Amino acid sequence: MPSFDVVSEINMHELANAVDQTNREVNNRFDFKGTDSRVETADNVLTLIAPAEFQIKQMTDILLTKLSKRGVDTGCLEYGELQESGREARQTITARQGIDAELARKIVKLIKDSKQKVQTSIQGDQVRVSGKKRDDLQAVIALLKGQKLSLPLQYVNFRD
Repeated sequence: MPSFDVVSEINMHELANAVDQTNREVNNRFDFKGTDSRVETADNVLTLIAPAEFQIKQMTDILLTKLSKRGVDTGCLEYGELQESGREARQTITARQGIDAELARKIVKLIKDSKQKVQTSIQGDQVRVSGKKRDDLQAVIALLKGQKLSLPLQYVNFRD
């Protein structure tokens, strides 16, 4: 029985490369000379640190450019509140991975409402879709690509 998985994943290696490139560019730019501006990473959380808010915004633009050039979908980023204290401004950006339970239920409901002849099951942070015909599965993929969901989705593990 053909099946595939709907997931939301980030290539963490490419994310780390984009952060390294951003730090390198910030260190070389004239308008950041003498400032201790940088991007720090811990697990899936990026912290942008700069002396002022406008520099944080410039660093965000640089980071988004580097991420998109490396093929990382920027729709998976969740921006935290910008905090200014004294001579330092910080902003946290969380790289979200996996489909949470609420979004998984929404995906299952969308598929069931489309009246496709497929079965869906939530398996942790992914949704498995299986059916008798390959065409039905491709129709489900087209349906999900047409929806505006809060996370970018990938369709992996397609089996015949």
